[in-house]
Amino acid sequence: MEESKITFALPDAERDLAAVRLAQEIVRPRCGPEFRWREEAEAWCIDFLRPDADRMEYQFQLEHDSGDTELICDPSNPLRAPGAFGDKSVVEMPGYEPPSWMEAPERGVGEIRHFTIRNRPLRGRHDVLLWSPPGTDPEEPLPLLIAHDGPEYGKYSSLTFMLDRLTDAGSIPRLRAALVAPLDRDQSYSASATYSRSLTHELIPQLLEQAPTPHGRRMRIGMGASLGALAMLHAHRRSPATFGALFLQSGSYFRQRYDRQESGFSRFRRISRFMGEVLTANEWLHPIPVTMTCGTVEENLANNRATFRALEAQGYDVKLIENRDGHNWVGWRDTFDPHLVDLLNRVWG
Repeated sequence: MEESKITFALPDAERDLAAVRLAQEIVRPRCGPEFRWREEAEAWCIDFLRPDADRMEYQFQLEHDSGDTELICDPSNPLRAPGAFGDKSVVEMPGYEPPSWMEAPERGVGEIRHFTIRNRPLRGRHDVLLWSPPGTDPEEPLPLLIAHDGPEYGKYSSLTFMLDRLTDAGSIPRLRAALVAPLDRDQSYSASATYSRSLTHELIPQLLEQAPTPHGRRMRIGMGASLGALAMLHAHRRSPATFGALFLQSGSYFRQRYDRQESGFSRFRRISRFMGEVLTANEWLHPIPVTMTCGTVEENLANNRATFRALEAQGYDVKLIENRDGHNWVGWRDTFDPHLVDLLNRVWG
């Protein structure tokens, strides 16, 4: 790695491959640019412009003589990041450090209970992981953090691990967290009126049966990433009594002006119509605290900035944090402290 570039290489002494491409989410095409064959090194090599980020997740796309392709991690780099579609290799730039709570000693560990809740409009049942602080009386009312893509937040962003460590340290108020899995994610999280109504009127009442919570919207905070963040904002705008605050990460707030590359997504027009309402509203009668995060190398950064400006103009207590990463679970994890911590303390502290 140099100040201006990162060199990637894949040895291929037998010259078995037809082509190699760098798969990443910083520039387009996503599987590109192509490596060059260097005879003297007997390897495929590429010099990639160093991004404006502290981390970069990537894979190699191999093209065989048959025309078949496959994605692999970099065999020369042991550093990996997990995700829903498998591991990726990681380059960490000089100065990057993971959150300090990742290294905190393990003492109190909260209880995690698994159950399902029905969603009659979508004809299915959501898996839920309910985290509670150590030693909590099941009948004790506590504020409730509700996370879209919750099990993935727990697995890939270490959300419950963070809650364990920071609760033990006294850095956050005592709370419960409901990690809710989606049904047909692309459909339900894409500004769906059906899902928004079911979240407000069916899913949350069932969660409150399992997780006693003090009365009032202020006692519920919603969080989500990507489409999950969009769905939280949509639920708030359709039913303002649903949440008292939102933590929205890399929201997919698609608009034709910023996101033409996403126009092939089946629900692009529905999202764009909803975001048009948000961005053009002159006022909003029910503003709440909102913390937004988005990576410096994300395509979503432009639409997140526009959404931030619109919410700020409408009277929201809103913050936008631009973290030096991309659209990935580790980048979202790295903003929990201090930004999620600050929101929890401002609303519930």
